[in-house]
Amino acid sequence: MLALTPVQTAALERLVARGFTLAAFPLYASAIGVRRNSFAALLVPAAEAGLRVLGDPCYLIDGNFTVRVRRGELQWFVWKSKSAKATPDLLAELGRFSKELLEVLAGP
Repeated sequence: MLALTPVQTAALERLVARGFTLAAFPLYASAIGVRRNSFAALLVPAAEAGLRVLGDPCYLIDGNFTVRVRRGELQWFVWKSKSAKATPDLLAELGRFSKELLEVLAGP
């Protein structure tokens, strides 16, 4: 179990207040998962007692983290044998998710 500082707990409370949901991702048990709709990110403690994003926020397929790949001229979100086209709308929504996540983590 991860022991959180009051600053980290406050950050998680702000995320929940903004519509993010805390989520467990078994493959990443040492990180705190947050998600909203079909997007998710992993958070880990930061040196200054806050939280930082581990890797990049991503699109979820069947509740699993995807990677973004390029096939020819198109981008895709891929998890195992499943994929979803990285449409401009999905990429814009992922950008909004990422931006808001970072804003909330930056503090009140």
